Amino acid sequence: MKKMNHYIDSVFNNQDELLEEVISSIKQNGMPSISVSRSSGKLLTMLVSISGAKNVLEIGALGGLSGICLARGFGKDGTLTSLELEGKYAELAQSNLSKAGFGNQVSYLTGPALNSLDRLVAEKKQFDFFFIDADKENYENYLEFCIKLAEPGALIIADNVLAGGSVVDHETKPKRYTEFMKQFNETVANHPQLESLLIPIGDGMNVSIVTK
Repeated sequence: MKKMNHYIDSVFNNQDELLEEVISSIKQNGMPSISVSRSSGKLLTMLVSISGAKNVLEIGALGGLSGICLARGFGKDGTLTSLELEGKYAELAQSNLSKAGFGNQVSYLTGPALNSLDRLVAEKKQFDFFFIDADKENYENYLEFCIKLAEPGALIIADNVLAGGSVVDHETKPKRYTEFMKQFNETVANHPQLESLLIPIGDGMNVSIVTK
C-alpha cells in the first residue's frame, strides 16, 4: 500500500507550498502527524468541486490541512463548519485557513463532536458534504449524525478505513481501531440509506452518497 501511495503522490501531485507550511505548523505545535495524505486531500478537493457542494461539515480539524482541501473545492462560494475536540488545534486550523484565504468561510465548534452534532441537529442544520476524520471508535455514531444532517444526495467521506492495511492483511500489525474499521466498513456497505464504495487511496476512504 505504501508503494502504491508513493507512486500516486509522485505522479499526480505537484509541490504545494501552502500545504507544506501547514504540515510544518502541525509539527511545530507538537501535534500528531495524522493529516490526510496529499492524494487524499486532492481527492477531497475534486469531490467537493464535482458534487457542487457549498455547505461542508468536517469532523476532526487537526491543523487545517483537510479543511483547506475541502475549501479549495467550493472556492469563494461555500462554507465549512469544522468540529474539533481541542481548542488549540482549532485555533491553528483557523489560522491556516485564513492564510489560505478561507478565514471568513469557516467556523469551528470545539469540544466533543457528538455534543456539537447534537446541537446542529437541534438547530435543523443541513449539509451537502461531510468528511469524517476523528476518533475511530465513534465513526458509526458520526455516520448516523451525518445522515440526519444530510441533504438528499449529499456525500459522506470517511478516512482511515483501511487502518494501515490491517483490515485486509493479517500479516500487517493491527491498529487499536482495526476492528472498529472492519465493522464500520460493513455498516457503510450495507446501510439502506447509502450507496458506497471504498477507495484505496491514502489510508483508504469510504465515499457514500446519501440516497434517502
